[in-house]
Amino acid sequence: MCGRFVSPEERALERAFELGRRDNPNPFPRRFNVCPSDTIPFLRMPSNSDRFELATGRWGLVPYWWKEAKPPKLSFNARLEEAADKPMWRDAWSRARCLVPAEGWYEWRAVERVDPATGEIVPAKQPYFIRRKDGAILCFAGLMAYWKNPKTGEALRSCAILTADAQGPLADIHERAPVVLPPEAYGAWLDRRLTDPQRVKQIAGKRLPPSELSQWKVRLLVNNAKSDGPELIEPFTDEEPTSAG
Repeated sequence: MCGRFVSPEERALERAFELGRRDNPNPFPRRFNVCPSDTIPFLRMPSNSDRFELATGRWGLVPYWWKEAKPPKLSFNARLEEAADKPMWRDAWSRARCLVPAEGWYEWRAVERVDPATGEIVPAKQPYFIRRKDGAILCFAGLMAYWKNPKTGEALRSCAILTADAQGPLADIHERAPVVLPPEAYGAWLDRRLTDPQRVKQIAGKRLPPSELSQWKVRLLVNNAKSDGPELIEPFTDEEPTSAG
């Protein structure tokens, strides 16, 4: 799955994707602990252009047909195996795809630790940070939606990150991983003319090879949703204290 990631600052995205400077008096900052339901940046292809556009929306998709005032739960990840057919994702899969840029993401590996108070061996989870080996910005395959609150009429743009079975060394950390697309697949993924579900699935299958990713242990600081800062992605050694502070 993908439940936390590091989001680049707006100016870095403008440079990386040659977007041009947006007229935004408050550009969004670099964030080291993005959580579900946060507002995040993503890339889309407008209907009147063939150039990428930077937009923002809620991380946690709300489909256009949703009738409740509160958004659905656990809609921040969409499983690749189900997205073409499940009502929650089906329309976005064929007609409203996006790219979610990131510097990297976190996954938690099931481990065992000795409880210092009792000496017992207890189950625990060790967070890892995963990014491209060259440190470049990567992009998750995403799905997006536009919804209006039935009670207030307020509009909401939202998105979800596609996940699939983890491959290579990533499978030793967690069984699922976000679908990281190679740069050469970005244009095809965002192509609004492409609506065939099977062809979309073929593009999603062109994932960045695990050999182009690196991963390392990080401190438990990331477990606190309020924590934010570059120390969250610094490598952690087993000799260090494990307390989240």
